[in-house]
Amino acid sequence: MTRIRCDRTPAWSALQTAFNTHGRSFDARTAFAAEPGRFEAFSQSAPHIFADLSKNLIDAATQQLLFDLARQSGVEAHRAALFAGAAINNTEQRAVMHWLLRNPPLAPVDTAQVATNNIASESGKVHAKLDAMLAYAQTVRADAAITDVVNIGIGGSDLGPQMAVLALDAFALPGKRFHFVSNVDGHELAAVLQRLKPESTLFLIASKTFTTIETMTNAQSAKAWFDAQGGTDIGRHFAALTTNVAAANAFGISSTFGFWDWVGGRYSVWSAIGLPLAIAIGADGFREFLAGAHAMDEHFRSAPLEQNLPVRLALLDVWYRNFHGFTSRSIAPYHSALRRLPAYLQQLEMESNGKRVDAQGETLPYGTSPVLWGEPGTNGQHAYFQMLHQGTDVVPVEFVAVKKPKHSLPAHHDLLLANVLAQAQALMVGKADAGGHKHFPGNRPSTFLLLDELTPASLGALIALQEHRVFVSGSLWGINSFDQWGVELGKVLAKEIAPRLASGDARGLDGSTAGLLARLRA
Repeated sequence: MTRIRCDRTPAWSALQTAFNTHGRSFDARTAFAAEPGRFEAFSQSAPHIFADLSKNLIDAATQQLLFDLARQSGVEAHRAALFAGAAINNTEQRAVMHWLLRNPPLAPVDTAQVATNNIASESGKVHAKLDAMLAYAQTVRADAAITDVVNIGIGGSDLGPQMAVLALDAFALPGKRFHFVSNVDGHELAAVLQRLKPESTLFLIASKTFTTIETMTNAQSAKAWFDAQGGTDIGRHFAALTTNVAAANAFGISSTFGFWDWVGGRYSVWSAIGLPLAIAIGADGFREFLAGAHAMDEHFRSAPLEQNLPVRLALLDVWYRNFHGFTSRSIAPYHSALRRLPAYLQQLEMESNGKRVDAQGETLPYGTSPVLWGEPGTNGQHAYFQMLHQGTDVVPVEFVAVKKPKHSLPAHHDLLLANVLAQAQALMVGKADAGGHKHFPGNRPSTFLLLDELTPASLGALIALQEHRVFVSGSLWGINSFDQWGVELGKVLAKEIAPRLASGDARGLDGSTAGLLARLRA
């Protein structure tokens, strides 16, 4: 596999020229007037998703240069290495095979490196663990005495399953409530526990190593509460999503479900970490969730770059970040069930691509991950859309809409869809006002992702689309999108500071930290 950093390709220079000559002044409104077929040319279908890219600040010539950039940077070879199970996470010498978690048992896999990476063997293990996890989920679903399921995890062990359980609430089994505890701040766990009874609660402890400080602190407190409230049979009321079976057993847990070191936390909802979702929507629903993601995997793996939706989205991200200088992107899901999607995508993109050095450790001369942020519509319209329309910064917006609702309340969904269409239109067309205060400059870019329905399959496809998009942009930037060393330093220092809160020992601390320590102890 040959990777060439994007700024070292001929296409990069050509794109700089294109931006300076006409890209900087590109006006989407003029483009629509001049190109009657612009919508058709800049929109496409992918599994479970229709994407309209036509309101973006791009023309056919620039898009072709971006495809050239992808080819010259070796994106296709990097993609092949991903699906071959190569150790593309070079700083940890690990393969990146979350896609294998949703690969059907008999689906073909890239056999180029089976001998060295043992993909066929790993696939068998994946399905054995999946079957065991789903069987356990069905047992919990059938247990009417369990009314509350509490997932204790953090990061990918919380954001993925929480987002998915909320998104697929319409498919959830009645009679069970789902709670998610991640923050080490005891207020969060305490607020959940006060609503529970030990005899009707199942705790899921989600930590690959069973040592994550926040998760294990919450787990120990949950166990202490369980004992204090007269709970019995920890083996029935606690399960662990971990590879550290010995530690889970020492905790008193007998039901454990593991996964592999080639599954990154932010890519783990497809694994045993997805157990809360499997309990909520059942084994068949979870398999549909995996199938939707697999369909997007196959699209990404096989579609030519020009019709490859993850590639096209990633190329837009690079165009905006590195040429237009846009530093953020807003995610606006117009479906209340997708209210945690922005937070989930924050981790997916910013933890993956928030890097300042390339895969060889060389400092990058350009920006990488944009800041991702957002809220569901129509709430966001009454909060931050003011800035999107009239602020000094241009922020590309990604709208996510669903054609068919899961409720029968009259008029609501048409009004919701009217709003998302209007906001995308208003950002582009703007409105002139000589007085200035009511002037909307317009020509503000947006992408529109449309799902026919929000189902397990379409949600799976949507998440996989975003995973592959992040992979492609990281590939172009020449970085390793699959480590997260930036998470570690603060965790190490926190372990060092914790005993100082008790002792007051400020030796070796900087003046600010020492002063705050003293203030907190006063």
